[in-house]
Amino acid sequence: MSQIDRRAFLAAAGATAAVPFAACAQTADEGWRARAPLPWAVQEIYGAVSKGRIVTAGGLRRPAQVTEIEDRTGIYDPATDAWSEGPRLPQPRHHPMLIAGADGTVFALGGYGRSEAGDWTGMTEVWAMEADGWREAGRMPEPLSETVGVELGGRLHLVTGRSPGAANGQWNDQVDVDTHRVFLPGEGRWETARPCPMARNSAAGAVLDGALWVAGGRTVNGGGTGRLDRYDPAGDRWDTLAPIPRSEASGQQVGGGLAMAAAGGKLAAFGGEWFAPGGGGVFAETWIYDPGADRWDAGPPMRTPRHGLAAAMVDGVVYAVAGGEAVSGGRAGGVVEALFL
Repeated sequence: MSQIDRRAFLAAAGATAAVPFAACAQTADEGWRARAPLPWAVQEIYGAVSKGRIVTAGGLRRPAQVTEIEDRTGIYDPATDAWSEGPRLPQPRHHPMLIAGADGTVFALGGYGRSEAGDWTGMTEVWAMEADGWREAGRMPEPLSETVGVELGGRLHLVTGRSPGAANGQWNDQVDVDTHRVFLPGEGRWETARPCPMARNSAAGAVLDGALWVAGGRTVNGGGTGRLDRYDPAGDRWDTLAPIPRSEASGQQVGGGLAMAAAGGKLAAFGGEWFAPGGGGVFAETWIYDPGADRWDAGPPMRTPRHGLAAAMVDGVVYAVAGGEAVSGGRAGGVVEALFL
């Protein structure tokens, strides 16, 4: 499949029960604020924070209905509100997971590339960013894309996503997985941890209170899910908590293609998309999760609703970077917004 048209493969959002929520009180200092845009339009990206700067790489664009896979690296400095361009990836990738290691090294893991089989070929390379380029730092046990990735205790965790089935090249060759792999950068080896309780793709993740949190996501057959799962690395144990509520504006379940970051002892989840017969849409909602109360509250809506965007937190401020401003592959953008909780 040469175009990003997933509507033929994704059903409408799943029927997850609505959850009551309370609106957050806002002051003049709270809400999303515009920041310097990424100099190029892109979607299906992830972000990592290294030494106070946000790094993103790869992604997709679709000008004139032609799929273009990106290899550019953007580096954002919140202190100066300015972007610079880093070294290009060794090969173009979309959906490569970016994670910063404990020492600040940024890794790009997996994602999709172009091959003779198609533009959705799952890849296994692990690259580490250096000043003059990306070097190969290992190989994944199997291709994994549209995954959740975080650094926790010096280890890089990859949870859920999509891996190839019988073939590997087209979007519908990939299947939802509950995979949980752990990469040890200093040793270049992988371990297997307890799988996530639900196989899904395009979820969002963050680290809070020493645990790994996986929120939202979707399945090919079931649509979006608001599910929230928490992983305790000490006990190799998963717990399931209160799900993200449905969108009152659209009546759809927030889930696929969203982003999330931890700040101020809470989780902030935002954006994403939904599919429906004949169309779909992009969520504007922001949801704030309080782990002490196990409750999601409505936060300030995004100024520019997006999916397939990168999330990052620097100095207590949450950033939403680029992403698709229309459902599926249309209208990639470079908008950057900052959320002050």
